[in-house]
Amino acid sequence: MTASNRVVLSSDHTAIPLRQAIAAHIAAQGWVVVDIGPTTPESTPYPKHGEAAARLVASGDCRLGVILCGTGQGIMMAANKVKGIRCGVCSDTFSARMIRQHNDANMLSIGARVVGEGLALDIVDAFLAAPFDGGRHAPRVDMIRALEG
Repeated sequence: MTASNRVVLSSDHTAIPLRQAIAAHIAAQGWVVVDIGPTTPESTPYPKHGEAAARLVASGDCRLGVILCGTGQGIMMAANKVKGIRCGVCSDTFSARMIRQHNDANMLSIGARVVGEGLALDIVDAFLAAPFDGGRHAPRVDMIRALEG
């Protein structure tokens, strides 16, 4: 199995139901979902879940990642600390498409307390369907990579 169709999903405790809805939705579209939890509603720190998902993307085990917490911000900040990760928080489909097309984002973060399920599914669809445009955007992405050292 190649990473080309694998998407890792993770969240903190606040976003479990939305993460599970996204997992079912994208699995029905043919993506291989690697859902790394959590599965129980006890409080759990979002940084460890953002990092765990980011490491699977950075290693090449998964092509893309979708992570969630209450606002999407904290888990995104944690994921972006992992070398090779370009993750953005999106609450609309335009931004989700643009972070793939212009920034070659490999992870998407969503705030479960910010968007409802229907919009979240549309955001994920926009993210997963958009290719990186390359061209004039490639040198800018290279500049982002260079910041990692």
